[in-house]
Amino acid sequence: MPVRAPEPRPASGSARVRRVERAREALRRAAPALAFYAAARLTGMATMAAWAWWIGRHPRTLLGHSWDGIWYAGIARHGYGLVLPSPTTRGVVFNDLAFFPLFPGLVRALSTVTPLTVVSSGLVVAWLSAGAAAWGIYALGERLYGQPYGRRAATLLVVLWGLLPHAIVQSMAYTEPLMTALAVWALYALVTGRPLWAGALSLLAGLSRPNAVAVAAAVVCSCALLLWRDRSARTNWRVWAGAALAPLGWAGYVVWAGFRSGGGLFGYFEVQRLWGSRFDFGKDALRFVRHLIVGRDAMAYYVTVAIIAVALVSLALLALERPRPPLPLLVYAVVLVVIAVGGSSYFASKPRFLLPAFPLLVPAALALARARPRTVLTTVGAMAGVSFFYGTYLLTVARMPM
Repeated sequence: MPVRAPEPRPASGSARVRRVERAREALRRAAPALAFYAAARLTGMATMAAWAWWIGRHPRTLLGHSWDGIWYAGIARHGYGLVLPSPTTRGVVFNDLAFFPLFPGLVRALSTVTPLTVVSSGLVVAWLSAGAAAWGIYALGERLYGQPYGRRAATLLVVLWGLLPHAIVQSMAYTEPLMTALAVWALYALVTGRPLWAGALSLLAGLSRPNAVAVAAAVVCSCALLLWRDRSARTNWRVWAGAALAPLGWAGYVVWAGFRSGGGLFGYFEVQRLWGSRFDFGKDALRFVRHLIVGRDAMAYYVTVAIIAVALVSLALLALERPRPPLPLLVYAVVLVVIAVGGSSYFASKPRFLLPAFPLLVPAALALARARPRTVLTTVGAMAGVSFFYGTYLLTVARMPM
C-alpha cells in the first residue's frame, strides 16, 4: 500500500466536530482489541505481583523503580547532572545524559500537578502511553489490513504485541511504551497523508529514546519518496516541513547532551561509550552468542537469542509480504532491528530495544487472521503463558539489567 499524498485541508466550521466524531468511532472499533490488550497486561502484572508478594518484594517498586526506572525517577526529581563511576567495571562511567528527556519531563509534570509521587507518575505515564500505542497499532493495522481480513488482523496485531515474552516492559516506568505510541501514530499519519503531523510526532518521539531515530528515518524516507513520485507534492509545504521536523527532536537532544557533557558536538556518543554501549555492527553480539554456545549462562540470554532470531525472520517475512508493506513501516522496522542487533553490551536488553518494532508482528498477525479459531486460541494461549511466566522471571528472578 503506497503512502498517500497529503489530503487537502477541510473547511473549518464543522470540520473539528467531524474529526471528533471520527475519533470516537475509531475508538469504538478499537475497543475490543484494547480490552484484550488490557486483559493481557493486567493478567501479566497480577501474575508478577503475586509471585513478588510471595517472595517478599513490592510489585510497585519492581515496575516503577528498578534499573533504568531509577535513573528516570532521578532525572524527574532533580534534573540532569548525576555521573557515577561503575563500582564493578573499570572504565565504565554512568552519566544520566544517556537518557532522553521526554519521559522524565512528563513524569515531573504529572507529579507536580497531581498528588502522585514520581514513581507512581512514571507508571501512569507508561500505562497511558501503552494504551495509546495499542490503539495506534490497531488503527494502523485496520487501515492497512482491514481488507480482506476485517478487523481480525488488527486485533491480533495488538494482542500479539501485548503478549510478547518481554511485554512486562510495557507495564514498567520505561520509555518503550511512550516511544511506541508516538511512532505508531507518526506512521499512521504518513499512510493517511498527514506529513506535517508525522513530522511533529517524530520530533517528540526523538526526545524519548535513542533508537527513536528510526521514526525520523521512516518519515524522511517517506517524504522523499513522495516528492520523487508526485510532482504536485513538491509545492506542498507540509511535506517539506514534516521531513524537516522529523529528526529535530533526536538531533537536538544529542547535540545538547554532547555540549552539556563537555564533549562537544558528538559528546553524547562518548557518554554512551562510557556506559559500555556503542554500535559495532553486531560483533559483540556474535561473541556473546558464541559464549552461549560453548558455555552456559542465565536463561534470559538464551531467550534473547531466540527473540533476535525470530525478529530477523519476521523482518524478512515482512519485506516479502504481499501486498508490500508501506515504505515507512519497513524502514522503521529495519532501523530498529539494525540498532538492536548491531549495538554492543547489554545483551539481555536487546528484546526491550525491539519492543517498539511492532511491524515485525504483521506476518504472524496475518497468518493467524487466516487460521482456524482453534489455532488462534492455541497460539495466543501459549504466548500468554510464556509472556506471564517470563515477565515474572525477568522482574523477580533474573539479575541482569533489563
